[in-house]
Amino acid sequence: MYFRGELKNGIKVIMEKIPYIKSVSVGVFINVGTKDESENNNGISHFIEHMIFKGTEKRDAKDIAKEIDNLGGQMNAFTSSEYTCYYVRVLDKHLTTAVDILSDMLNNPKFSEEDIANEKRVILEEINMYLDSPEDVVFDMIHEIMFKGTPLSFPVLGTKETVKNLDRKTLIDYYNKYYRPDNMVITVIGNYNEKEIIDILNNYFSRKPSCKNIVRDKSSSLPSLKPCILGKQREFEQVNFCLGTEGIKRDNEEKYSLYIINNFFGGSVSSILFQKIREERGLAYSVYSTPVSFKNAGIFTIYAALSNKEILNVARLIKEEIIKFKKNLIGKSDLLKLKEQLKSSYILEMESTFGRMLEIGSSELLTGDALTLEEVLNKINKVSLDDIKRVTEKIFDSSKFNIAYVGNISNIEDTNAKLKEIFFS
Repeated sequence: MYFRGELKNGIKVIMEKIPYIKSVSVGVFINVGTKDESENNNGISHFIEHMIFKGTEKRDAKDIAKEIDNLGGQMNAFTSSEYTCYYVRVLDKHLTTAVDILSDMLNNPKFSEEDIANEKRVILEEINMYLDSPEDVVFDMIHEIMFKGTPLSFPVLGTKETVKNLDRKTLIDYYNKYYRPDNMVITVIGNYNEKEIIDILNNYFSRKPSCKNIVRDKSSSLPSLKPCILGKQREFEQVNFCLGTEGIKRDNEEKYSLYIINNFFGGSVSSILFQKIREERGLAYSVYSTPVSFKNAGIFTIYAALSNKEILNVARLIKEEIIKFKKNLIGKSDLLKLKEQLKSSYILEMESTFGRMLEIGSSELLTGDALTLEEVLNKINKVSLDDIKRVTEKIFDSSKFNIAYVGNISNIEDTNAKLKEIFFS
């Protein structure tokens, strides 16, 4: 059972008390991410996330780190395509101190020129690290082609050029535009005093005045689903291959059918792809499928890391298994087992206060309707064989396939032509 409320300045709050544990997780979700960026300022959402940890007038960066360490707590943040999250996990007796630190960081960042210059160097190294990860590179490529023409095609970290060009005024203007009460959700999960918690949050978070809602273009996040193949030559040891197709957006109940299909097709060690490509043929170490849901769109991806000599063989196997799967759909007994598997994994994920905080906070921020554990389990139970058939036809429509790969491929044009023949002929 969730408690929903609102602070004096309009910040939405959603909380769940778990009295039998000794910890509490607090998350502050800001409705800002890559989706709000342009080609010129790409990476700014992530850059500001870094700057929030660089200190305030009251605390410098070292003070923040020390205070959290002294509590024995954990504090971190991340930026995604759709939102930015700052979170802290501490013992329940340290809740007020943790909220004080978190609110000070978010409400009073310094944005000093020295810190900005230093953090540019840090983030440029982060980009270098990312570019050395072929798995990350190929997923950026699939987003680039599937969301072409929209901000969701941009990398979360930005590019080296856009990061270098960010200045203090640009950062502060962007911060002031998005870090505001109407654009935030605070989530508190764990053991807390129900009589005191709203007063604590109001005391530290309601100092920032309320303002008018941000107007967004809701259509800008919809993906382009025209078939496309993008290959890049890089001196990696393996080829990293990704097939992307239409998925299910975040607030569409068909996503539960997709989760079931995913577990059966490529999302588990007993799945079709893992067993066929890795266990039976030994063609890849890492092979899996995964659904990604955004507020206004969704994609479904199939990934494999393999020898450059095997890319076409693995592509043929993936295509064969897709065809077989469409002809021999999940049966009644398998559906029951898959529902239990999905429900179990969801329950285990929600056992963690962090996992619970993340799921509840992001859902409340993006859809305004975070479901309880029982509500999610009921929706999984309601998935029918007809639902599975309908979603299968949707995601495995080859006219919407997009392919990206990166690795040591000698002839990109020839490989593209052969992949086109495999998937689109």
